[in-house]
Formats: sequence, structure tokens, C-alpha cells
Amino acid sequence: MSIEKRVEATSKNIEGKVQEIMGEVTGNPADKAEGKAKQAEAQVTHTTENIKDELKKAID
Repeated sequence: MSIEKRVEATSKNIEGKVQEIMGEVTGNPADKAEGKAKQAEAQVTHTTENIKDELKKAID
């Protein structure tokens, strides 16, 4: 389990949520879409780390 990667992913998720909200407030669809993309990227990172953890548990 990589704590650093999880922290980075959580940070990117928060950044994406803020950007999405700002896009909604300002009416900027590009910001909103980019914020959602950052959140999706963060979710992929979390899922990857979860799979790595499960594989490690299975091997041990």
C-alpha cells in the first residue's frame, strides 16, 4: 500500500471537486468537466491501490 499515492489521489479528488463546483458557480463547463476528470483519475488511483493491497494479502 502506497500511502503517498493515496494522499496524492485524495488531494486530486478534492481539487477536482473544488474545480467542478467553481465551474458550476461561474458557468464554465470546461472547468466543471476538468474537475470531474480529476475526480475520476483519483478514483482510478484508489482502485489500483486497493487491488494491489488485495493481491498482496492473497500472496501473503
